Amino acid sequence: MTSPVLVLFHRIADPPSAVARRYVVDYALEDRVLFRNVAFAEAETEWRQLGGQLTPALWDGVHLHQGAEAVVARLQAVVNLGRDA
Repeated sequence: MTSPVLVLFHRIADPPSAVARRYVVDYALEDRVLFRNVAFAEAETEWRQLGGQLTPALWDGVHLHQGAEAVVARLQAVVNLGRDA
């Protein structure tokens, strides 16, 4: 069974987004997290449809976690508990 992919909506020049991206890399979650840059129309549309207002934002298939603190907290649950939901 493969784990569902988490989607990280981010902006390249946004320092809070950099924090989230760095966490993904530091904890080797690249195979679990799909990066979507909201500078591109398709990614921004998807992010907005999910209720996106703040970057970074992490979609876990159920909830959109917005802001670096919320995103990192959700990613910590994946790392520490090995859980997807």
